[in-house]
This record gives sequence, structure tokens and C-alpha cells, in this order.
Amino acid sequence: MTLFYVLVLIYGVFIFWLGAKILDKAGFDKWWVLCLLIPVVNIFMIWVFAFSNWPNLKKGVEQNMN
Repeated sequence: MTLFYVLVLIYGVFIFWLGAKILDKAGFDKWWVLCLLIPVVNIFMIWVFAFSNWPNLKKGVEQNMN
């Protein structure tokens, strides 16, 4: 049972690290990743970040998806 908790902790740290990297590349503050801890708000904020204008994207330049 201890292995389960260790794996959950590792998975949680990985998810927060990954979310912080994505937010940083998009131009948002990394601390927004803490919204993942709040039920219902986390789902709402994923939609907000997905459909908002990202500060790091330049106007008139297409985003390269590679």
C-alpha cells in the first residue's frame, strides 16, 4: 500500500510540473497550476487557458504544432 502512495505522489508532482511548463510557454504565470487542486475550478480553468489569447503568441503568426 505504501508503493501506491509513493506512485500517486510522483504522478501528482509530474502533473504539476508539466502544467507549469505549459503555462510558462503560453506566457502565463506558473502559479496558475495550483488551480488544479480545486475541484470544478480546475476543469473551468483548463477551458479558460485553452481558449484565451496566449501572451507569448505573436499576432499574425501561425502557431507551429510540431
